Amino acid sequence: MQNMTDELKQALDTAVKAVAAEKGYQIPEDFMVRLERPRQEGHGDWATNIAMQLSKPFGVKPRDLAEDIIAKLPKDSVIDRAEVAGPGFMNFTLSANWVTETVKNAIEKGDDYGRSNIGGGRRIQVEFVSANPTGPLHMGHGRGAAVGDITASLLDFAGYNVEREYYINDAGLQMELLGKSAQARYFEALGRAEEAPMPEDGYHGDYMSDIAKSYVEKYGDSLAQKPLEETLPFFSEETGRLVLELIKKDLEDFGVKFDVWFSEKSLYDDNLVEPAMQALKERDYAYEDEGALWFRSTMFGDDKDRVLIRSNGMPTYFTSDVAYLKNKYDRGFEKNIYVWGADHHGYVPRLKSVNKAFGFPDDGIDVLLIQMVNLLRDGKPVQMSKRAGTIVTLREIMDEVGRDAARFFFVIRRCDSTVDFDLELAKKASSENPVFYIQYAHARICSIRRELAERGIPMPTMEDFDVSLLTDPTEINLAKAVSRFPEEIMKAAEETAPHRLVYYATELAEAFHAFYNAQRVLGVEENVMKSRILLMEAARVTLKNALGILGVSAPEKM
Repeated sequence: MQNMTDELKQALDTAVKAVAAEKGYQIPEDFMVRLERPRQEGHGDWATNIAMQLSKPFGVKPRDLAEDIIAKLPKDSVIDRAEVAGPGFMNFTLSANWVTETVKNAIEKGDDYGRSNIGGGRRIQVEFVSANPTGPLHMGHGRGAAVGDITASLLDFAGYNVEREYYINDAGLQMELLGKSAQARYFEALGRAEEAPMPEDGYHGDYMSDIAKSYVEKYGDSLAQKPLEETLPFFSEETGRLVLELIKKDLEDFGVKFDVWFSEKSLYDDNLVEPAMQALKERDYAYEDEGALWFRSTMFGDDKDRVLIRSNGMPTYFTSDVAYLKNKYDRGFEKNIYVWGADHHGYVPRLKSVNKAFGFPDDGIDVLLIQMVNLLRDGKPVQMSKRAGTIVTLREIMDEVGRDAARFFFVIRRCDSTVDFDLELAKKASSENPVFYIQYAHARICSIRRELAERGIPMPTMEDFDVSLLTDPTEINLAKAVSRFPEEIMKAAEETAPHRLVYYATELAEAFHAFYNAQRVLGVEENVMKSRILLMEAARVTLKNALGILGVSAPEKM
C-alpha cells in the first residue's frame, strides 16, 4: 500500500510525463518530484516547485508549465484541489480520504509503518565509537554511540543493508602506555610504587587501580618477580582486554550492539596492509623516498605528502587507516559512514583523498563529525565524579538519567551542533522534558486501550472509521503528523540526519497532546469514539516506531 505522499508524487510524475510527451519536451535524467509542506496555513497540504525546476530545460514560463501540469493530473488522484501560486509553485489540498488511508496504512502495517526501500538493500557500514581500549567511554563517546546507532537503525528502516562496526585501536604506542600505567598501579597496590613509577602521560583513572587490584588478587606478587620489560606485553594486552570488556558492557547497557569488533592489529596479523600499500603504488599515489613510503597527498590539496611507512620500517597511524578503508570496500560495502569527534575534522580531507586515490566513488564515504556535549544541572555547568581521571563517563550519565533520556538528549540537535545536556531536565517527569513528553503520549494512548478492555468494549476496526466525523483542526493535524512519518524517515536517511527523527517525534507528540486535551474519546457518540480511537491507534503505532528507531522505550504506563 502506497502512502499518500507517494501517490501524490506518482500523480505529478505522470502529469509531467504527459505534458512532456504532448509538447515534445525532454525531461532531465536527474528529475525527481520533491514535495514540501507549505509555509503558510491555508496553502494546502503539500507544495512543489517542479514547474520552476523544469521551466528552463523545457523553455517555458514556470506558471504556464504549472498550469499544464495541473491540467494533466489524473482525475482519480488523491488531489482534491490544485493551485498555482507565486512564480510557479503548485499547492495541493488532498482529498478527504487521505485521513482514512493514513490511519489504515499505519494500523495495518504496524511495526513496518514508515519502513521504505529507498536503500534497495545497498550495503552500508556505520563505524562509530571506536574509542581506544585504554579507558571507559566518556560522554562524548556516548553522543557518538547514540548518533551512530540511531543512524544505523534509521538506514535499516529505510531499506539499506546495514552493519555496525567498532574499530579497536589496539595497535600503537597507546597500548604500551596503557601497559606501563597498569604496571605502575599494580606495583602501587603491592606497596612498591617506587619500582614502577606511573608514566607522566599515563592513564590515571580509578579504573586502573581496580584493574591492578584484580591482578594482585589473581597473581599475588608473582608478576613483580620478573623484569618490567618482560611483563609489559601481558599488562598491555590483558589490561586492554579488560578495558574493552568495560566498554562493551557500557555499550550493551546503552542499547548498542555491534555486528563486528574489528581489531587494528588484525590488519597486520592478516597481512592486509601490504596489499593496500601496493595498490597505491600501482596507481602512482605512493612512492619511496629516503627509505620511507609516502602518500602523494599534495595531489589532493594537502600542504605536504604524508608518510605511510617510516624509514625504519614502522607504519604510521595513517597506514592503518588506509588499509582499513580498502578493507571496508573489499568486504563489499558500497558506502562507509564514519562517526568521529569534531576534533578529527582536519583528517576528513585526508581520508577523502585516500578514497579518491584508490578510485573508490566519492559518495562511498560519509563522515559525521560529533560536536561536544555541555553538561548542565538546572542550566549551570556541572562536573561529576572523576573515576575515569579527568572525564565524565557515559556510565555516570546513564546511572543518573537512564538510558532513554541519555540516548534522546545526545541526538536532540544536529550532530555538528553542540548539545546542552541538562541532567535535571532529563530526569523531570513533566512536559518540559522532551523524552518524557513523547513517551507520555504513547502511554496515554495505551491507557485508553486498557480502559476500553476494562469496559468490555472491543477495539474498533477500519470498517468503523468514518472520516467525516473528524473535522476538528486537532484531529486533522494529528492525522497530518502521522502521515508525515514515511516522508521523515526517507529524508532523515537521505541526509544521514538522525536528529530529524527527534524533531518529528516531538511534533507528533505535540499534535497528539493537543488532540487529547481538546477532544473527548470515551463517553461520546459511538461512531465518533471509534473513529477517534482508530486515529489515536495510528498515532500510537507511529510513536512506537519512531521511538524504536531512536532506541528509546515506548512505555504503556507512566
